[in-house]
Amino acid sequence: MTRLEEVDDLVTLVRRAAELWPDADAWIFDETGTRFTFTDIDRQSTRLAAALAGLGLERGEAVAVMLRNQPEFPLLWLALAKLGAVLVPVNVNYRELDGAHVLRHSGARFAVAAREFVDLLTRIAPGTKLERVLTADELHAHAGKPAETRVFGEQPVNIQYTSGTTGVPKGCVLPHRYWLTLARGLVTDFPAISADDTILTAQPFHYIDPQWNVVLGLSSGATLVVLDRFHPSTFWAKIREHRVTWFYCLGLMPTLLLRQPESPRDREHHVRAISASAIPRDLHAELEKRWGVPWFEAFGMTETGGDLRVSEMDHDELVGTGCVGTPTRDREAMIVDESGQPVPRGETGELVLRGIGMMHGYHDDPEATARIFSNGWFHTGDLATMDVRGRVFYIGRTKDMIRRSGENISADEVERALLLHPAVRLAAVVAEPDELRGEEVKAFVVLDAETGPDELAEFCATKLAYFKVPRYWTIADSLPLTPSERVAKGELRKSGLPSYDRVRGTWR
Repeated sequence: MTRLEEVDDLVTLVRRAAELWPDADAWIFDETGTRFTFTDIDRQSTRLAAALAGLGLERGEAVAVMLRNQPEFPLLWLALAKLGAVLVPVNVNYRELDGAHVLRHSGARFAVAAREFVDLLTRIAPGTKLERVLTADELHAHAGKPAETRVFGEQPVNIQYTSGTTGVPKGCVLPHRYWLTLARGLVTDFPAISADDTILTAQPFHYIDPQWNVVLGLSSGATLVVLDRFHPSTFWAKIREHRVTWFYCLGLMPTLLLRQPESPRDREHHVRAISASAIPRDLHAELEKRWGVPWFEAFGMTETGGDLRVSEMDHDELVGTGCVGTPTRDREAMIVDESGQPVPRGETGELVLRGIGMMHGYHDDPEATARIFSNGWFHTGDLATMDVRGRVFYIGRTKDMIRRSGENISADEVERALLLHPAVRLAAVVAEPDELRGEEVKAFVVLDAETGPDELAEFCATKLAYFKVPRYWTIADSLPLTPSERVAKGELRKSGLPSYDRVRGTWR
């Protein structure tokens, strides 16, 4: 039997899983109750590969897939891997402009979509290379001869479009090894996922998290539970129902969970550990106290996979500190200044990374690739510090700093202060141009109770230096989110919503 350390591609991984755990539950789709064994996955992905080959799909071709959290998404992905082809996930929230960008930029000739998206893709096909849009049912019905091709670790298997907070999405070219590197670290190191575990994902499949959860299950023999999407009000009930032992969440998910009413059953579960990115540091201890389970910070990006993690040994000391951990076994990390030179330990600079299993680059964008892989290091765009033990502490995005009258203000810090107010459900902070001070602080808030901007400003003043308290306030019903549950600040800046100027006491 091939050892996991020797597996270099998804095709070998699927076959290995079917041999090791043939009749074990591999996937459970909560919405429909559909279950798949590891043998089912291997057989059904092979049948889909045959159907795609029968349609004329060639090795190296990109196929756009616009499906919700249904079995055909991961089955198609693995089928494409068996053909040496490339998955292009299309965000199910995309419409004419953003959908056309992905189709045109990826060069996909085929698309597989839910019936609800067929008309959209057909309308935007002109001006792209798209020739045919199939539903999952049509693909299942299409016959074809078994067809696979030899693949290898560095062969691309995804063009994964980023869900960045600003700018046009870029297509990250991800090889087989990207997924194996990410998942293998979660099996061989903490949290040491095994066939005894049940893991869960609640994000949309067009985002990378459900995809690496699929690979993690195939690597470990763990059962993967797939929710239709993230529902804060029922999330923990699903955790209990499926006897989940570990899950990953990110963005606003921890805060939204914590805002749910407390229940006597909060600690009635089988979860042994939770991994999360961007755990609200001021709420970290409260999260652990409420559910009685440790939350472990982790850092990763679409471009790089899994990079940093807090260890079991460091966990207790680092709760609420903003530490995102130390580099995984396949990563090196460094903090550098604007010229790319390392800064002394404890000083702030940009976090840069290097190692195996990262993206090849941005599809059809060599200039952007060269910029982000400067001097052999991947530049994350995140400000951080590193202590003498090599532990990295997150400060904020390099482009998410506000420069007011010579003072640097972290948007993340102001957002964390705002979320401590009991009436604030969501908060986002951006820079507002100002002739006198260069930039002013502007806050967008979603409230659970009626509260005025002046009261919120007074509350902030008890938590932060005066110059960090937002001058401009916008009360919104909701904030636009990326698929990774982060606020899409680029959309906020263009929203045109009215804001309150607390200095002048007027709305504008």
